Amino acid sequence: MGSHLCEYLLKQGHEVIAMDNLLTGSINNIEHLQSERFHFIKHNVTEYIYVAGEIDYILHFASPASPMDYLKLPIQTLKVGAMGTHKALGLALEKGATFLLASTSEVYGDPLVHPQKEDYWGHVNPVGPRGVYDEAKRFAEALTMAYNRYHDVDTKIVRIFNTYGPRMRVNDGRAIPAFVPQALRGEPITVFGDGSQTRSFCYVDDLIEGIYRLLMSDTHDPVNIGNPNEMTISQLVDKILEFTGSSSTIAYKELPEDDPKIRQPDITRAKELLGWEPKVELEDGLKRTIEWFKSLPEFAS
Repeated sequence: MGSHLCEYLLKQGHEVIAMDNLLTGSINNIEHLQSERFHFIKHNVTEYIYVAGEIDYILHFASPASPMDYLKLPIQTLKVGAMGTHKALGLALEKGATFLLASTSEVYGDPLVHPQKEDYWGHVNPVGPRGVYDEAKRFAEALTMAYNRYHDVDTKIVRIFNTYGPRMRVNDGRAIPAFVPQALRGEPITVFGDGSQTRSFCYVDDLIEGIYRLLMSDTHDPVNIGNPNEMTISQLVDKILEFTGSSSTIAYKELPEDDPKIRQPDITRAKELLGWEPKVELEDGLKRTIEWFKSLPEFAS
């Protein structure tokens, strides 16, 4: 997601500084962006951030986002949500910059309201295994709003729903980058639960455009950015099998603790405030993503 965001900002004419400790990211995703207007700094944002010169916008996307990652890195996830957000907001205050926080639909937890609107406070287990990510993002939102109210920092909060597209890691633990490689290899596709849980998948290009519109807006309230077309995991698997031509079977495993049963964004606020809604149909986005996975050396024929 970060590489697509940098790419979009460069196309809009901005000079971009990308900062990452590469804990879950890859330098390969930004190699094609190297230019006089793009700079990369390897740094952990939980530590003091120094950047010389003027900065107009700070977009804080740092955090493990896959359950596989944040369950393996629980303390790092909490630290980047708390300390990393504090350091990034401090830089925004120092520079007089607009600050955008990448939050998540996970702040709604396993929701009791469907679809999820921004005024829903969520149903989250703070001491469950997923709480390290959910609560890190909820704290980050609270801290962002505190800087807005107390220090008058121009802040934005985007709540990102399930997103997919090229450059995702193979088998990173999320549905599409797990299912597609398994299908391409002809391996059993791992489905947790019975496949009836729902998700709403937004293609990365749509997401990035929504984020940019939010960055340039005058709203400070959280805004859902995602695709409201809800589908079951089983339906997603069927489409991937169809588009890959795979004969993979399904391997069902126990549903993880606190895994959300439903997920669908209400994007009324994004439509009204940003004039945004997704344009890329799932079929088209999946085909683009599958072709990208096929281009990787391990899948090239």
